[in-house]
Amino acid sequence: MKTIKNKQILVAADFAGFPLKEAVVEHLKRKGWEVTDIGVRSLEDTDTDLMYHRLGLRAGAMIAEKEFERALLFCGTGMGIHIGASKCPGVHAGVVESVPAGLRAITGNGVNVLAMGAFYVAPKMGIEIAEAYLKNELGSGYEWWTNFYEFHKLAIDELDAFDYETYKANGFKVEHLGDFEIKLEEKPE
Repeated sequence: MKTIKNKQILVAADFAGFPLKEAVVEHLKRKGWEVTDIGVRSLEDTDTDLMYHRLGLRAGAMIAEKEFERALLFCGTGMGIHIGASKCPGVHAGVVESVPAGLRAITGNGVNVLAMGAFYVAPKMGIEIAEAYLKNELGSGYEWWTNFYEFHKLAIDELDAFDYETYKANGFKVEHLGDFEIKLEEKPE
């Protein structure tokens, strides 16, 4: 598997996300990242396999098949490509439009696919979002919060184990894999 620790990332963009993807990829390459790009490579590209949902499915499959630990995806809104990726098992995708959201997507939700929309995210902001996402992991910065990591890891595990037919047969109740108490806490100074 290509990992964040080894500075390896999967990226994809459709024509609408292309300009934002280019800015982020240029920055990452300057920082020594190995970038695998499976999307549009120029604004003249007319390959219909590079439609946002098809790219999302392809990137999601590469995460599901454990070829890559994480991916950065780009389209006009971030939503269409994210929906495609989310169809693949084991993909936890999020759409973000700010640095705090990008940070929380990984630290609190453990997303392995982060999508951005070029219609809403400026290139500089996209770079900062990517930096926050790639420099952190589940629980980063929340070590002071009792059960923060365990609570959020449990949510990820339950979502990975989720089967709709079992959920439906169980009266639409989630089968618990465990429980961790958590409450809002103030960060100590």
